[in-house]
Amino acid sequence: MKIKTSITLSVEILHAIDRILGESKNRSAFIEYALRDYLRKRSKTLRNEKDLEILNKNSKRLNREAEDVLTYQVEF
Repeated sequence: MKIKTSITLSVEILHAIDRILGESKNRSAFIEYALRDYLRKRSKTLRNEKDLEILNKNSKRLNREAEDVLTYQVEF
């Protein structure tokens, strides 16, 4: 479902969009695509930040576990 909305953009942004689009000039589709791409990347960034926070919070324990596992390796 699509909902019509109104946004205000600078003339420079509109000109840049029009240069990219050429003759097709479907600004709505272009802006929707750009926003979806931004939201996907932003969501990934937030997930990565959350994962890093969890890793940092548990880093000492995880490092101890890794060191313990390494002691079980067989020497050649």
